[in-house]
Amino acid sequence: MGCGHKDDKASLASSQITSLSHQPHQPPSTPASKEVWKKGGRMFSILLAVHLALLACTLVSSGAFEKIAVHDYDVFFLLTVMMLIVIVWIIFYLVGTSRCPDAILCKDSHAGPVWLRGGLILFAIFSLVMDVFKIGYYSSFYSCLSAIKIIYPIVQAIFVVVQTYFLWVSAKDCIHVHLNVTRCGLMLTLTTNLAVWMSAVTDESVHKAHSKLKKNATEEIFRWLLKVGIRSSSAEECNCNSQICQIFKNGYFWLYPFNIEYSLFASAMVYVMWKNVGRFIDHHSHHIHRLKVRLFRRTFFVGIVLGLIILVSGLGVLILYEVQVQSSKKSQALTMYYIFNIVCLGLMSLVCIGGSVIYRFDKRDMDRHKNPTRTLDVALLMGAALGQYAISYYSIVAIVASTPRDSISALNLTYALLMIAQHTFQNIFIIEGLHRQPPKEDHKHHSHQKDLYGLTFVNINAVSLRVPDSGSTLAPSTASGTEAIHPSDLVRSLTAPKKMNWRRKSLREISMFLLLSNIILWIMPAFGARPQFDNDTELNFYGDSMWPAIVDICLPFGIFYRMHAVASLLEVYIMS
Repeated sequence: MGCGHKDDKASLASSQITSLSHQPHQPPSTPASKEVWKKGGRMFSILLAVHLALLACTLVSSGAFEKIAVHDYDVFFLLTVMMLIVIVWIIFYLVGTSRCPDAILCKDSHAGPVWLRGGLILFAIFSLVMDVFKIGYYSSFYSCLSAIKIIYPIVQAIFVVVQTYFLWVSAKDCIHVHLNVTRCGLMLTLTTNLAVWMSAVTDESVHKAHSKLKKNATEEIFRWLLKVGIRSSSAEECNCNSQICQIFKNGYFWLYPFNIEYSLFASAMVYVMWKNVGRFIDHHSHHIHRLKVRLFRRTFFVGIVLGLIILVSGLGVLILYEVQVQSSKKSQALTMYYIFNIVCLGLMSLVCIGGSVIYRFDKRDMDRHKNPTRTLDVALLMGAALGQYAISYYSIVAIVASTPRDSISALNLTYALLMIAQHTFQNIFIIEGLHRQPPKEDHKHHSHQKDLYGLTFVNINAVSLRVPDSGSTLAPSTASGTEAIHPSDLVRSLTAPKKMNWRRKSLREISMFLLLSNIILWIMPAFGARPQFDNDTELNFYGDSMWPAIVDICLPFGIFYRMHAVASLLEVYIMS
């Protein structure tokens, strides 16, 4: 990516920035033809991503069934090629931008916040551990497997390392060279992550189906597996008798949820980078808020304590559920699971309603500036919630139309209704919090506070008396371009850091409680607590082929919703 052959738009940008230095208050004007080509470049990259995504989806879905002549190593070959191309492009991008000083003219301060990148690194670490387990598992009987089965996890580990570094250092970039090549490269990266996500979800679903067959060995499930023809993994056809082999096998399946979340997090960050290609930041309206994270200051600890109680209780319920659901106490396990979730979802719904009411009294202005990161956050929250909405509505129809009804059906119906309500109220609370500007004392009087925080023992009344009300002594500073300091502003600047109103404290408590509650609601389905497969009401109503397919398609979106809600709630907490 050299500097000698820039896009026409980049050269146009240089002239615009030069003119803006003389006229800082005029927004940059872009010719209509350039804007049309910008849309054309985006459309070409979108078409590339759509075709690759459809090809990957076709191979991944076909490789899951025995009756279709597509094998899992065909899917692994495609994913390996895609990841290798992305690795080469990322290296090309990093080297090219480092050699060209004018490649990145500005950065988007909202893109790639530190907590999102930190979560990406956390999921990347678990994904690397999963790849190590997978390499060890396939190496145990490499003689009866295709070589691609071992090559794939090695390439995936390299891909995770390179992409994580790329997103950590370049998530905020607004690049202005080779725009169309960059757009296509980013869309290829996004499509590769989605293809890896689809492969992981499919592999996990097939594994759970076979595990359920082996544990229960019921005639109905056996007929269902024969009917749909789910393919058994080629690795399962080999002998895995050693203990270390079983550890590797169980280990990498338990780590699949982290790899799934990593792919989705990376896709979201790459999409924001794609939106920022060729973008100019209007620094007069694009405020950079440098907020200090104080997780354990200025709080009553009510939200943290209640959230930790929910989290610890949920872990206990998860352990008991996994133990009892495989024994003769399945009804007790379902009852315990539904009661815990009903209490948790009910509290979260009430808290979200209370937070939305508090926002009605909040005097902060709404942030209406262009923000691709926030737009994506809102779209992902609304889109991912559709998965859980679909499961809940299917459950409601099955429970209401089925007879007879027992206590578990009543609990399941309440659980489904509260799940819909909680998702709705939480989305309203998060979206309203993301559109609020930070507290005024964090940025409005920041320049005043920097000079006045040292006056710890100053008598405020004395300061007020020494500053004339007319502000005539401050006129020279005003004339030189600095805002005059009024006595009341001076007093406010000195006293603002010492107090936080009840609205901000309440919003922080609510955000922390919802954050911890969403963590446990992500952990439970991600690590095996899925009553949709253990409750017979929906299975008997929709059949043993339709209902598992519905859950397998919709549940990953519900799991992703919880993790994305955690990231969004952390942002709301910091902005409060």
